[in-house]
Amino acid sequence: MSYRIVAALLLLAGLATSQNKKSWTGKITDSMCATADHKPMGMGPTDKDCTIACVMEHGALYVLYDGKKTWELTDQKTPEKFAGQKVTVTGTLDAKTNTIHVDSIIPAK
Repeated sequence: MSYRIVAALLLLAGLATSQNKKSWTGKITDSMCATADHKPMGMGPTDKDCTIACVMEHGALYVLYDGKKTWELTDQKTPEKFAGQKVTVTGTLDAKTNTIHVDSIIPAK
């Protein structure tokens, strides 16, 4: 296979991946309090504290909740600094698993 063919295939694969990227805006919460209602859990005085406690102490996962839908996030480290906050997540969606393959997380404007 020539270098030109390999380069063209890699370029096409990259374009296909970038075309599937999307952004979602919502609140970083946890899978135990997926609708961002932390009052029943009472794991801390703030949404941030409860979210982090549910992840650290109860094995919950960080998720994004937009007020209607919840998505699991593949990046389980970055969301900690945004716990309880409104953010914009950019990545690709795996509709079968309802998981966003995270490229970036930034505070929402």
